[in-house]
Amino acid sequence: MFIDARSLPDLSRFEADVAIIGAGPAGISLARLFDDSPTRVCLIESGGVQPEAPTQALYDGESVGIAYPVIAHRLRFLGGSSNHWGGFCRPLDAIDFEQRDWVPHSGWPFGRETLLPYYERACDLVEITPPRFDDKAYWERVTGEPLPDSVTGRMQVRFVHFSPPTHFGERYGSELAASRNIDVLLNANVVNIAAVGEGRHVEHLQLQTLSGLRHRVSARVYVLATGGLENARMMLLSNDSMPAGLGNLHDLVGRFFMEHPHLSGFAELVVADILRLPGIYRTRVYADGRYATAAFNPSESFLRDRHLLNCTFMAGQAGDYHSNVAPNWERAGSHKAMLEAARHFLIDDRRAAILPSTLLGHWLGLGCACEQVPNPDSRVTLSAQRDALGLQKLRLDWRLTEQDRLSALEHMRSLVMEIGALDIGRVFDSGEYDDAWPEIV
Repeated sequence: MFIDARSLPDLSRFEADVAIIGAGPAGISLARLFDDSPTRVCLIESGGVQPEAPTQALYDGESVGIAYPVIAHRLRFLGGSSNHWGGFCRPLDAIDFEQRDWVPHSGWPFGRETLLPYYERACDLVEITPPRFDDKAYWERVTGEPLPDSVTGRMQVRFVHFSPPTHFGERYGSELAASRNIDVLLNANVVNIAAVGEGRHVEHLQLQTLSGLRHRVSARVYVLATGGLENARMMLLSNDSMPAGLGNLHDLVGRFFMEHPHLSGFAELVVADILRLPGIYRTRVYADGRYATAAFNPSESFLRDRHLLNCTFMAGQAGDYHSNVAPNWERAGSHKAMLEAARHFLIDDRRAAILPSTLLGHWLGLGCACEQVPNPDSRVTLSAQRDALGLQKLRLDWRLTEQDRLSALEHMRSLVMEIGALDIGRVFDSGEYDDAWPEIV
């Protein structure tokens, strides 16, 4: 059932078995597990069913490290940030969970096998069932194209799936609205997690609407599901029983903020014959009810041998090169000799005879998403600025290290070697990341 907190009498109280703060993908997924059960659930959402500017403004804050627009990356209404999610799906690799001696502060408390059954359920939720993330033979069969094995041993093919994408509020909202045991409190902002006993026990949640109404929710179990940034902010704000913030006895809340540095424009793949690069690398392929594309990933043995961080590379076709008309004169000048050489060496004579005489080849943009080293100085703290509810805004200091940059550079060079060894084409490296990280990643 949907309940608008703005329509309730002031100082209304709710009691539940489970109270979930945040109706994004995590909160909605968890609430649905209890649907049509004896368990009373209160799912608390700051926004409504549609975006509203005053509510979205509550996500504003300071970014003092690497540029990161904290208000633009997140959405504050039913479904949360899934409302502008692009649908990219790929599980973590087994090595990502390991304590690696070359990665400071690495290591999860469990391995990938613990998450596998949850990955399966997550695939159902985001509508990409059945997943075929590592099934090379399947995608060769679907596309009718052989996918080359690595020549250098540095790279391997991995497959990314794309959700429709699933916007959780739109997809599961009617189910929640019809539920008899799930109350969805809309336009209700949690302003304090009231805890006692050095934060070991939560007594209740204090709620406030933008119009000034105050409400309270009590439960046996509380779940904080507002995302990596807001979870830390809420814990730091909730300092009734601990001045440093809830759960912050060791000054770790908000530390180790991590993202995937997304590098674009660092290189271009130029190919004389586009058919040398299988289509699933260039565009999304539809099969069995979902889209997928192939990516270049470093092999686990290469990561271990070279003590590198993980990453993934994807290509997207961007344009053609002709000898008489170029999409970009600067680019054409840089690549013309490379393309003419590629046309001579990398096109079958019979195919060359049927290609337009002016066509030199094609160029594809390359993008890379990288793992970063866990860094305690990359962190969320509280700003001196306050929002419309009177709460301190967040202050994000996202930091990357020299190890992050050097790892990404070595992977870029490995991709150059692999593409050349496979006789697919040649890679033009812009050199943009040779000396330092750019301002925006």
